[in-house]
Amino acid sequence: MKFVVWFDEVDKNSISRVGGKGANLGELLKAGIPVPPGFIVTAEAYFQFLQISGIREKISSLVDKTHPDDSLQLSSEIKALILGSHVPQEIASEIMEAYEKIQEGLVAVRSSATAEDLPKASFAGQQSTFLNVRGKEDVVSNVLACWASLFEERAIFYRTQHGFDHLKVGIAVPIQRMVQSESSGVMFTLDPLNSDQRKIVIEAAYGLGEVVVSGAVSPDLYVVDKERLTILERKVFSQDWKLVLSSSGKGSLREDIPPEVQKAQKLSDRDILSLADLGKKIEEHYHFPQDIEWAKEGKNLYIVQSRPVTTIRKEEKEEQIQGKVILKGMGAGPGRAWGKVCLVPTSQDIHKVKKGDILVAEMTTPDFVTAMKRAVAIVTDRGGRTCHAAIVSRELGVPCVVGTEKATQVLKPGDVITVDGTSGKVYEGKVEGKKVEAPAISTQRIETRIKVYVNLADPDYAKEIAARHVDGVGLLRAEFIIAHLGYHPNFLLAQGRGEEFIHELSQGLSTFCHAFHPRPVVYRTTDFKTNEYRNLKGGEDYEDIEENPMLGYRGCSRYMRDVDAFRLETEAIKRVRKKFINLWVMIPFVRTPKELRGVVQLLESEGIRRADDFKLWMMVEVPSNVILLDEFIDCGIDGLSIGSNDLTQLTLGIDRDNPRLAEEFDERNEAVMWAVERTITTARRRNVTCSVCGQAPSFYPEFTQKIVEWGITSVSANPDMIEKTREIVASAEAKAFRA
Repeated sequence: MKFVVWFDEVDKNSISRVGGKGANLGELLKAGIPVPPGFIVTAEAYFQFLQISGIREKISSLVDKTHPDDSLQLSSEIKALILGSHVPQEIASEIMEAYEKIQEGLVAVRSSATAEDLPKASFAGQQSTFLNVRGKEDVVSNVLACWASLFEERAIFYRTQHGFDHLKVGIAVPIQRMVQSESSGVMFTLDPLNSDQRKIVIEAAYGLGEVVVSGAVSPDLYVVDKERLTILERKVFSQDWKLVLSSSGKGSLREDIPPEVQKAQKLSDRDILSLADLGKKIEEHYHFPQDIEWAKEGKNLYIVQSRPVTTIRKEEKEEQIQGKVILKGMGAGPGRAWGKVCLVPTSQDIHKVKKGDILVAEMTTPDFVTAMKRAVAIVTDRGGRTCHAAIVSRELGVPCVVGTEKATQVLKPGDVITVDGTSGKVYEGKVEGKKVEAPAISTQRIETRIKVYVNLADPDYAKEIAARHVDGVGLLRAEFIIAHLGYHPNFLLAQGRGEEFIHELSQGLSTFCHAFHPRPVVYRTTDFKTNEYRNLKGGEDYEDIEENPMLGYRGCSRYMRDVDAFRLETEAIKRVRKKFINLWVMIPFVRTPKELRGVVQLLESEGIRRADDFKLWMMVEVPSNVILLDEFIDCGIDGLSIGSNDLTQLTLGIDRDNPRLAEEFDERNEAVMWAVERTITTARRRNVTCSVCGQAPSFYPEFTQKIVEWGITSVSANPDMIEKTREIVASAEAKAFRA
């Protein structure tokens, strides 16, 4: 049996033997693309190692006896088994002989996982890569380390979630000469910002390319016309240091760049066009846009890696609208609609909104939702992109403009207006716009290792949203269900009508669970504030008027003080769980570990206990959650969900509904990012899942890039952002796990 093959001996039909990365290198070489020389230790070598070493049965036994959720323990035990073994002599000899043929020196030892009966499965980024490896013995030992990395915690978790047999997944190891890069970077054979396939975009920096991938420096940007191969745009950035390979072969070194070349263009125009020509040829070979890594050594340009772009979407061009703008705010719900103004001063006036009206209010609260469903558009005085009106309008697919500051003063009942929720403008009268159509761009179903959930509240949309490419419901809000019922729970209890609340809530939850089964539905227990509860029928008898409801009697605190009302919720949960085991529970706005312990005990007393098929999560939205996170986890929870909207608000002390502070409300603030990083890394250390259910991953690719690198396990987006969020996550994963 041959355990080593050369790049020119494999192609796209060799995936089951050499994995996607190995097959791709062979394809590039056969297409005449300059690729640094190298060879591949085949997947057969790995399986032969398992057989000869006698550890296959031991691994199988460990897998069988270890709980599926305990991937960390399983990972450490199996990796110890593999690393404690030796590469069989016949395999080691072939590796050493091949290494000698590429004139030894520094090489990259990369992992390329595969599965013979699952050739389309994606294991990218789950295994290890070792750079700057020198010497025959070190190459062999790093091959062993690559084999061990097949059982990294994240790889085990991925295969378990997708039902892959751990012992059927193999791993090949491409070994390739390291390029001593004078400059390097990435190239896209389309514009990654808007998917314009007429362009090639190149990023370039001095030294090793990892500074571009990691974002450590600002690379030059060159845009090339793909058809004519002419340079359309150059943006040159100063670079005062670079990474170079250590002469010892032990990692890389930071080296200062002489002042006279710091501001120079990193690639000559000739090299830019030569590189673009290579990119064009690679795309033509694969018949699909490519994400390419390149490096320049001396006068030679090399292609180190190429993969299909997974984030292509139809290019959307802004509609051209001619009309008189009478208000400006923040676009919060995309789209455009016209209709008659209906002013809604309070929730007592929501009955005035007729089907086809435009709801205009100071701001909205959960008891507005029935009227919001009848409206064709929504305009508010207050609010930002994370306010109630914004979130609900996006779920309903209704155009919305928030933060106009004076809509309720400027607009009069019966006025005909046009609302453009994309631009944040309100026009006088009915305004027609001419849509500039862009050609459709073919795409493929995007797969991500990180789960993409959806935030939902309205049962009417459960079936429709469940049909889309989404992994479950990461945040199920009760407000639509409760608003439809219309009564305060204590009012119903006082009248002996508690069963009405239980029935309505259980019916609503069942609708979601049925639509998404077997995907999880994470139900956030009720988190109405006092002002919102007061607006329900009978609410004035049970709710105080608070100066600041946001920081008042809400969330977890309420459950411990109003146990009878909370028991209505727990009874509904139990009824649904009898039919649908995909219903999980999440506790919101928890201030102290003592509160959480009390709720966990209360749930257990009601028969709701953590189990293999039932997970209990906690929202992370109060700074104390971050500061005392280990203590909260000790209370007994399976997962965390970062509510980035409230966490940002409470960290920065900014009212997120205040339009004057909208520009300062930013989840990317250094203090917020510190809190998010601490939460994710602590969750990973404690082996609990961690999600983000705020708006940030959908709006800020740089935010998503960081949470992916830190180890987030899922994100949950609003319905209108499912596809875009998955694209952003896929792009972040590609950068984070590019090696």
